[in-house]
Amino acid sequence: MADQSDHSEGWNDVVSEYKQARSAVGARMVATWAVDALPDGAEVIDVGCGTGIPIAAALAAEGLTVFGVDASPRMVEEFERNLPGMPVRCEAAQDGDYFDRRFDGAVCIGLLFLLEPDDQFTSLRRLAAAIRPGGRLLLSVPAEPCEWHDAQTGRKSQSLGHAAYLEHLRSLDMRLTALMIDEGGNDYIDAVKNADSTVDPDIDGWEK
Repeated sequence: MADQSDHSEGWNDVVSEYKQARSAVGARMVATWAVDALPDGAEVIDVGCGTGIPIAAALAAEGLTVFGVDASPRMVEEFERNLPGMPVRCEAAQDGDYFDRRFDGAVCIGLLFLLEPDDQFTSLRRLAAAIRPGGRLLLSVPAEPCEWHDAQTGRKSQSLGHAAYLEHLRSLDMRLTALMIDEGGNDYIDAVKNADSTVDPDIDGWEK
């Protein structure tokens, strides 16, 4: 049975394996998104930042200030070694205070589907609250509803599907800007806070 007190969802125990397995897939796309979507020198929160490699490091290389959040103490220690001087906190996405401030943008890559559905929605609510009006969120989640067991932790992962996530984001005053796919075939949602339009593009007809 999974340790219910482990808010890292098992990742604190597999940091070495994570470091060996984590590739740079997605990092260039995320950095390009940040340059195109956010102001110069933007402040970005990376929720589920892991060791900081490769996502936070790619954002920092573009001149952005990255604030990291991860529920694994060992991941946070690695982040501090990899990105000295960058602020980072050890807290779970679903109950952290996200530095008690707001940001120009937020990224949540490879995390949301590790959580139980209620915690996923709570995390989205906290993410939306942490973004300034006009700010952007980049979220990686499989497009279709699905379940699988993570190869490293053995724990269940669950995507609720883009339609469910977009419905919840709309309730948080966030609107779809784009659906994206990185070079590894991973799906992303790009959403904006307090958008003028009250209608998203038709998800079924959206060009990926």
